[in-house]
Amino acid sequence: MQTLLLWMFYISTFYAFIPALVSRIFGFRVFRRGKSDQEYALTFDDGPDPVYTPQLLDLLKRFDAKATFFVVGMNAEKHPELLKRMHDEGHLIGIHNYVHKSNWLMRPVTVRRQITQTESVIRRVTGEGTTFYRPPWGIVNFFDISKNNGRRIVLWSSMFGDWKASIGAKQLAERMLKKLRGGEVMLLHDCGTTLGADAEAPQNMLIALEKLLRVAQEQQLRSVRVDTLFCRQSGNVSSLSSTDWIKRTMVFGWLQYERLFHALFRLRPVSKDNTIFYYRRRIYHGPNINMENGRWLEKGDPIIELHFDNKMLFQLGATAKSLVHLAIQLIRVVKRQLPDLTQRVVHDSGMKGVKAIYAVSMIHRGPEKLGFQIQELPQGLFKYVATVYLKLLFRVIHPSGSEQLSEKKEVMVPKLIVMPIDTLFERFQPGDSHRADQAFDPTDQRDVVHTLNSEMTEEGEPMHTSIRASQTADTGSSS
Repeated sequence: MQTLLLWMFYISTFYAFIPALVSRIFGFRVFRRGKSDQEYALTFDDGPDPVYTPQLLDLLKRFDAKATFFVVGMNAEKHPELLKRMHDEGHLIGIHNYVHKSNWLMRPVTVRRQITQTESVIRRVTGEGTTFYRPPWGIVNFFDISKNNGRRIVLWSSMFGDWKASIGAKQLAERMLKKLRGGEVMLLHDCGTTLGADAEAPQNMLIALEKLLRVAQEQQLRSVRVDTLFCRQSGNVSSLSSTDWIKRTMVFGWLQYERLFHALFRLRPVSKDNTIFYYRRRIYHGPNINMENGRWLEKGDPIIELHFDNKMLFQLGATAKSLVHLAIQLIRVVKRQLPDLTQRVVHDSGMKGVKAIYAVSMIHRGPEKLGFQIQELPQGLFKYVATVYLKLLFRVIHPSGSEQLSEKKEVMVPKLIVMPIDTLFERFQPGDSHRADQAFDPTDQRDVVHTLNSEMTEEGEPMHTSIRASQTADTGSSS
């Protein structure tokens, strides 16, 4: 049951939570707001509707305003004449899935089928396809933003709750006018038949929109299609900035996720203060591993699963004078806390019979000097998800992450690190300080420095971020 819960947590995190975080908060691989002083974008979801869409098109024509319609394929198929009118009057048509269903509740192949089916309707009626896509409720999944296949995902910079009739036209107009400015992408709805909407709500939207268009005209603000506003945006589709506050926000969000993970799966800190490890007892379910001296780690063996602490990793990264200094600091902290882990294992009756300590980590530069063995992570779903997710996180955190990844793919490779439990006792048993000191002596340190310097000549800056991103693989340790 615990394993099932763990995998459900992993899948929901990778497939839904993290993509939603980086797209909605950081604008990763989505278009949310344009760069213009005098142009803004009106976007309408869920239509076309036979009652309200014609009224909306009349209103836009009267003010010579252009808009973007993200249509539900099923509705568009029922009302092709409205789709054709949108196109003929110069509006942009985008995709809002064939049925109004969240991408979190559909498999990637189903989402692709929804998009393809809707585009075929648009192409059949207008003679043109579209590359613009807005997922229902703006909810993206992992595959939406990892491989966009030429699609441009459009979210919004302001929404007003216009799907609820109880707001009323006056209050709705006030909300909209507060957001009337250049570059704004406004979310509105020309259909009230979707889940959670009120059927008569678009009537209030039309009244409020007329007031907005009149004020915008007075202020010499012009409503344009999303692709027009998109072209004003310099650089990449992502509006992500490399400023320090974004990095701090990302770190804060990830640390909150880490706290939730520790609470759900009852991970214990190795040390009371400034721990580098959290641990728990698990049953090993991976492939057989030849550890050393004829000893094997086999499926069903009890193990201690280690998880690196992100907060400590970030602190080390912030104080390191160089990349070599960072690596040496990290190895020293690990070496210093392995005796604490040994002490806990010895005195914890729940840890009796464990065969090895084990982790999945991006940090595999030097741990062999402490007695760990480095093993390749077996090919499969877990390795694929962990690796692709790390690349996604790397792109968000690192200002030139995309370029670095394309040049140094070998850096972002999670691996298994394993140590037999008796090796842990032999090297780090409390009270045997001489043996523990020998676990990482100055000669080993010089070897590690030499190795790191050689690798950095080839790999450069990504090592710093690969260490910061290591928790991705760690929190996804094999179950």
